[in-house]
Amino acid sequence: MIKVINLFKYFWHRKRLLILFLVVALIIWFYYSRSQSKKNGYEQGVVQKGQVNQELVLTGSVKATEYANLSFETSGKLLEVAVNEGQFVNKGTFLGRLDTTSLYAAYQQAQYNLRSAEASLDNVYDKLQGHEKDESFTQIETRTAAEVARDNAYQAMLIAQRNLAGATLYAPFSGIVTNIQNPFTGVFVMATQPQFELVNPETIYFGVTADQTEIISLNQGQNVSITLDAYPDKEISGKVKKIDFAPSTTEIGVVYEVEVEIVDSGDIDYRLGMTGDAVFVLDQKDEALYVPSGFIKSDKEGRYLLLDNGARKVYVELGLEGVGEVEVISDEISEGQVIYD
Repeated sequence: MIKVINLFKYFWHRKRLLILFLVVALIIWFYYSRSQSKKNGYEQGVVQKGQVNQELVLTGSVKATEYANLSFETSGKLLEVAVNEGQFVNKGTFLGRLDTTSLYAAYQQAQYNLRSAEASLDNVYDKLQGHEKDESFTQIETRTAAEVARDNAYQAMLIAQRNLAGATLYAPFSGIVTNIQNPFTGVFVMATQPQFELVNPETIYFGVTADQTEIISLNQGQNVSITLDAYPDKEISGKVKKIDFAPSTTEIGVVYEVEVEIVDSGDIDYRLGMTGDAVFVLDQKDEALYVPSGFIKSDKEGRYLLLDNGARKVYVELGLEGVGEVEVISDEISEGQVIYD
């Protein structure tokens, strides 16, 4: 029995050594074949001729110039909602209001207090007639207190009037009601809680930020290609409409807001807040010789390409650099030549 166990251990040990040997052999074969592949020029590219674009890619999102989250200036019970989500409204359209019973009562009381304070001040003025030049300190104190009471009553009336007016919302511009926080009445609404979201679709744009080294390459009217993350296979045509002169205060570092007008979106149903990339063509050259950027090598003498199955270096000058491709300039380079990595 012991001999059988020892024999089993012997073969199991040999089996483990065999597996280890096979794994090592596979790793060596993989790296050898890879090196041979590069050595023999299996990773190849071709010198091509055509258009090369030098591009700047900036990330951004869909925004709108006329966009607002509207909230009541005071808290209260929602009494009326006059519009629906998706409805187009004109500037000045009544949107909704709070219950103004208590607000109107407060406004009336403020008016009464103001009238009372004004009457008290008039009474003081009547008593002080003829003493304009010889008022005593007591008379000055009495008159000043009455004037302050009148001024305080007037300010309180203005606040009550403002609260009453702030219980009603109107559209500040023409647009679409994109969201209503509380579409039903009877709920208590806080003054800080947005109630209506309004956007003017004619003012929608794609906004990006560019730093101080990038902004100098952009110009108004420049064509832009936009790709949204939600539609990665579709492009939107745009044009630079506005470049801010002053840097943005909401971003870290010195960056400038660039407003890209959406010229043609095709059938893309974009929405506010959607993110994506904007591609700005900074320079363009037709009939240029170019290669994939990964085939460009360099040493102390300069940039070069590998030809003749990787055995010959040809030094080149670089022209426009596109996305993944680089223009090469050399008398020894021609269209259709095979290059090696």
